[in-house]
Amino acid sequence: MAGATPTTYSPTPTTGKSKSLIFRNDDVDWVRTDGRDFHQCRPAFFKTRAVNAAAGSAYAEFGNTKVIVSVFGPRESKKAMLYSDIGQLNCNVSYTTFSTPVHGQGSDHKEFSSMLHKALEGAIILETFPKTTVDVFALVLESGGSDLSVVISCASLALADAGIMMYDLVASVSVSCLGKNLVIDPVLEEESYQDGSLMLACMPSHYEVTQLTITGEWSTPKVNEGMQICLDACAKLATIMRECLKGPDSGLED
Repeated sequence: MAGATPTTYSPTPTTGKSKSLIFRNDDVDWVRTDGRDFHQCRPAFFKTRAVNAAAGSAYAEFGNTKVIVSVFGPRESKKAMLYSDIGQLNCNVSYTTFSTPVHGQGSDHKEFSSMLHKALEGAIILETFPKTTVDVFALVLESGGSDLSVVISCASLALADAGIMMYDLVASVSVSCLGKNLVIDPVLEEESYQDGSLMLACMPSHYEVTQLTITGEWSTPKVNEGMQICLDACAKLATIMRECLKGPDSGLED
């Protein structure tokens, strides 16, 4: 289980910057509102076994983004028994009514659920629970930016906590394109100004991408740069996630 102190998993912020805190389209060198370097993630805090009634669960906190995920099953499923000899994965992402005071995320719920499913499915050894279903319920308690990335990482940890066999943990990080700059793990305000976004989920030990979502216009070099930034951060994030898992029942395949 994670300790009380959040862990930073990216470079130390550079010092000496005194530029405006307000981003403008012509800004090349500006300071992020929380003082982080462009390629520095927020401190990450994880806790497993956050919901007693669930087979597995996890809580994640990245700055003001707070997420809790519960996993139930495997349970017998008529649909799984009819259509497949391997296990089925159901994912649902929802927001509390008080998660954000400004913009509602209702229209994104179904899309986020589908994206969570895609990010996780390739990492789960579905053959280990044939003709049954595993349900993953993610709840965003507070929306502070990079919500889906935090949900994916937290859900992966909850699956491992439930003892679901996986090839590897899935870690996820996003970057925003702001003018000429790429900023990692953007907060809500930065997302509102972004020209585009890139969200990557991967199995770091296998160096395999399970989900890649890009919005806006990106050049090929920028895509490559953004992906490499995310892959490096995911590898460090996965180390923190592994530290949360205790005992032999984590569900990870050696």
